[in-house]
Amino acid sequence: MAREAFPNGIIYFSEHTHYSAAKLVRVLGARSIMIRGQENGEIDYEDLKATIELHRDVPPIILANIGTTMHGAVDNLDRIRDILKSFAISRYYLHADAALSGMLLPWVDNPQPFAFDSGLDSVSVSGHKFIGSPMPCGVVLAKRANVDRVAQSVEYVGCSDTTIAGSRNAITPIILWLAIQRWGEEGFRARMQYSLDLADYAIEKFAEYGVRAWRHPNSITVVFPRPAKSVIQRWQIAPSESIAHIITMPHVTTEMVDKVVSEIASAGEGS
Repeated sequence: MAREAFPNGIIYFSEHTHYSAAKLVRVLGARSIMIRGQENGEIDYEDLKATIELHRDVPPIILANIGTTMHGAVDNLDRIRDILKSFAISRYYLHADAALSGMLLPWVDNPQPFAFDSGLDSVSVSGHKFIGSPMPCGVVLAKRANVDRVAQSVEYVGCSDTTIAGSRNAITPIILWLAIQRWGEEGFRARMQYSLDLADYAIEKFAEYGVRAWRHPNSITVVFPRPAKSVIQRWQIAPSESIAHIITMPHVTTEMVDKVVSEIASAGEGS
C-alpha cells in the first residue's frame, strides 16, 4: 500500500527488523535503506534522521517495530514523527510490525505508543503468538484510504481484491474473534500480567545463577547471553549473534522456567 501511495518512496527499516522485511523489499522491487539499530533493539533515531535528511525530497516509508524479534524492543513512534516534522515532511507512510507486542500493549497500564492514534498508516499483528492460533496467521489493519488505493473490483468473486495473493484465509479472523470472545478484556489483561510476572521471575532466576538477563518495559521477551549450542538445540532457543531469548507466553510455567534456566546456566555460554 505504501509503495502504491509513493512509487518512488524509500523504505527504511532497522537492522533489528524481522528478516522478512528485506525479502518483501526484493519482492516489491522497492528502494530501501537499512538503518542501524541500538544495542537494546530500538532503531537508531539519529541514523534515521541523518539518512532521511539526505533523501528528504523522497517520501519516506518507515517500517517501525512494535516489539522486535530478538529484543522485544518498541520503536518510539513519537520520536519518528518528530524527525519527519523537523524536516517538514508531510508525505510519508508509517507501518508498524506489531507481530507480538500488538497483542500485549493493549492490556498493560502504560503502553508505549503502538496504534493508529500514534500516526500509523497500517499495523500487522500475529495470531499464532500471544493468542496461540493453531496455525500461523496474521491480520493487517490499515486506513481505508490506503486499502482503497490498491483495491480492485472483481465481479465474479463478488468483492474487491486487496491482497497480493488474490485471496486470504477466512479462518484467521474467526480464530482471533473466538479468542477475543473467549478471554475478553479482563481475561487478556490477566494473561498479560501473568506473562509479565513470569518474565520477571525468569530474570530473577537467571540472577541466582549469576547470568544477566533483562527485558524491555511491557515485554515478555527475556534476553540473555547466547548459551551453549547443546542447550539451544534441546530447547529450540532463538539465538542471534551474542544473545538469545525466551518468551514467557501464558502457557509457560515456573517449573519450565526453572528447568531451562538451570540448564542454560550449567552449560555456560556458547558460540
